[in-house]
Amino acid sequence: MGNRDSGIATAVGCGLDVDRFLSDGRSRWDGGASVRFPRAVLFDLDGTLLDSAPDMLATVNAMLSERGLPCITLAQLRPVVSKGSRAMLAVAFAHLDAAAREALVPEFLKRYEALLGTQAQLFDGVEVMLQRLEQAGCVWGIVTNKPEYLAQLILPQLGWQQRCAVLIGGDTLAERKPHPLPLLVAADRIGVAATQCVYVGDDERDILAARAAGMPSVAALWGYRLGDDDPLSWQADVLVEQPPQLWEPAAWPQP
Repeated sequence: MGNRDSGIATAVGCGLDVDRFLSDGRSRWDGGASVRFPRAVLFDLDGTLLDSAPDMLATVNAMLSERGLPCITLAQLRPVVSKGSRAMLAVAFAHLDAAAREALVPEFLKRYEALLGTQAQLFDGVEVMLQRLEQAGCVWGIVTNKPEYLAQLILPQLGWQQRCAVLIGGDTLAERKPHPLPLLVAADRIGVAATQCVYVGDDERDILAARAAGMPSVAALWGYRLGDDDPLSWQADVLVEQPPQLWEPAAWPQP
């Protein structure tokens, strides 16, 4: 599993002034004491920290090939990766009814576990973003709808076992996003009030969960979205085009 850090991207935001950023991405903010990184940040995983779409594509294409069916492309699968295994199977096996696709979920998860991390990479700028958060004393963790056992397998691949302060999976609790419970439990486990955490995710349910939890939110526009998704309508506190924008404290929701 690799890391594709590169240059700084342009910022756009809801409540975020694009003119605050110079052409190289550095903040125009004068460095006032009121501008700081959050006390804690919780992240979605797939489509936010990790570009896992290539692993997912390898999974469904292995299933298709075994059945003598044509493979699909990354462009076909990528928009639904954040929607979960059932959404991906609906794309790959569109000719099957819902019940038949549901029966394929265990096979999908087993195959994906075997392929986990073989092609996935961190999104450009994620590692530097995490380093800057850590240097500022910010605690960070992961709240994902991916089954917890699969998410746990990713941590050692990335060297995050000691860095990630909390991990909540889609099956850790009785509820999953967009319900606020996973975010509230994660905040409680790291000992930080929900209002002092920021949640970052690439799907509408991420923002809905954050709002219901009373947690400021960042919509990650670099992630996986359907063509008709309208991130502006999600009403996140901030919309961000690329992870390197979050290298600067001024890009984050401020108290």
